[in-house]
Amino acid sequence: MRGRMLIGLAVTAAVVIAVLGAAFAFQRKLVYLPSGDLPPPAAQVLPGGRDVTLTTADGLRLAAWHFPVEDARAAVLVAPGNAGNRALRAPLARALTARGLSVLLLDYRGFGGNPGRPTEAGLALDVRAARDFLLGTSPPRLLYFGESLGSAVVAELAAEHPPAALVLRSPFTDLAAVGRRHYPFLPVGLLLRDRFRTAEHVARVRAPVTVVYGSADTIVPPEQSRAVARAAGGRAVEVPGADHNDPVLLDGPQLVEAITDP
Repeated sequence: MRGRMLIGLAVTAAVVIAVLGAAFAFQRKLVYLPSGDLPPPAAQVLPGGRDVTLTTADGLRLAAWHFPVEDARAAVLVAPGNAGNRALRAPLARALTARGLSVLLLDYRGFGGNPGRPTEAGLALDVRAARDFLLGTSPPRLLYFGESLGSAVVAELAAEHPPAALVLRSPFTDLAAVGRRHYPFLPVGLLLRDRFRTAEHVARVRAPVTVVYGSADTIVPPEQSRAVARAAGGRAVEVPGADHNDPVLLDGPQLVEAITDP
């Protein structure tokens, strides 16, 4: 009997170790979900759009879209979430340019046909390359907008290089907090390589911060977005009934107004 128990324990331990090992080894496949499709030319998305190249500090050349507006009131650096590519953010670019803002839609390394593999440190370099590009266009004001995981990326950037304003859509407090919500059976805090500590970053930002979130978000709990707003000492805008990927949180009026009038 004892021998069978020991064998059972050994098998259970082996399964647990295998599951934890797989979760550790393949975690970035779960965090980063780039689309395999190549985005079309920028000019096909919006007249006057330009295909541009961003050069990162570690030598990567990343494709991006720039939508300049003559006599723009500001330029918006758009940091996307963890899925798809810049084509999904085209409706937002249309809405913002129609309101007199220039827009840069970037794709991180490994997204939108770009070289490299996404990591937290790599994405930090990517948004710095995007900021450098926009500074070269001499915008009157520079705004950062981050979507979900991109909120953590631009919050970290804003802590070091403050913008005129920072707008975060559906931000989480940190990636481990979201992971524990969706994988309660895993020791997420011990396994994660990339942390994306949004709340910690926004507490150091010296710029106006607005957080937009959906009250019915099933990916990022609304209470986490509200916690980010509190950490920033900023404004929270709730979109009633909106889930994480609903169109109203992609280019809806509350979101567009938060960016155009932060």
